[in-house]
Amino acid sequence: MFVDTHCHLSFPEFDKDRKEVIARLTEAKVSVLIDPGINVETSRKSIELASNVDFIYANVGLHPHEADTLVNKNVYEELAVLARSPKVIAIGEIGLDYHYPENNRSAQHDAFREMLRLAKSLDMPVVIHCRDAWEDMLHILSEESHSAMRGVMHCFSGDTIIADACIRKGFKLSIPGTVTYKRSLLPEVIRTVSIDDLLTETDAPYLAPVPWRGKRNEPAWVRIVTESIAHIREIPLEEAAEAISTNTIELFRLPTS
Repeated sequence: MFVDTHCHLSFPEFDKDRKEVIARLTEAKVSVLIDPGINVETSRKSIELASNVDFIYANVGLHPHEADTLVNKNVYEELAVLARSPKVIAIGEIGLDYHYPENNRSAQHDAFREMLRLAKSLDMPVVIHCRDAWEDMLHILSEESHSAMRGVMHCFSGDTIIADACIRKGFKLSIPGTVTYKRSLLPEVIRTVSIDDLLTETDAPYLAPVPWRGKRNEPAWVRIVTESIAHIREIPLEEAAEAISTNTIELFRLPTS
């Protein structure tokens, strides 16, 4: 069975055919789907979706792009309340994104720290978005480190050196459909690290794998990501799928029955 640990199925891109998308992912043997929030509104929608489908779980978080706008204390208080909902299993997606120079880095740092501290208070894993900000992200994680810190580097895009640094801090690497792109660094990372450190995701509706690159991504296509990992590591698909499923269950403390 396959797992999509990061899919924005609650986003408007799926409003017209969400039921059909769920039917297709079920047919594709996707047994777990995790829907992350990026602000208060989307976190609520993630929780609503998860509440209506047994195998869907929610994350609550504040994306770095959202942190760049005016954030007040009430936002953090609302997210803290939402994070206590029964189907919420992690704090995310949170992190740093320096891709756009106009973004307020100081605001991102503050929001990232607030979210890390919320996760600590609830003993939850974190789902981290990092783009062009690895040095600062690792520095903040070191400063906010605690014995129970754990989580996943969503849509991992670093090299083997960054991968090793993340794993040493207790994080797993989530592999998206970009693993199928010609210039991807992910095959080398996948060959280097232990399969116990890998997760799979689609980040749908974004980053569709080949041969659907440029189209709206779907959670059913997480199978392609898993197939890519199995091919790169030269192991049977079933072995890769089972290992990644186990990693997901253990990290997010999901029920096994």
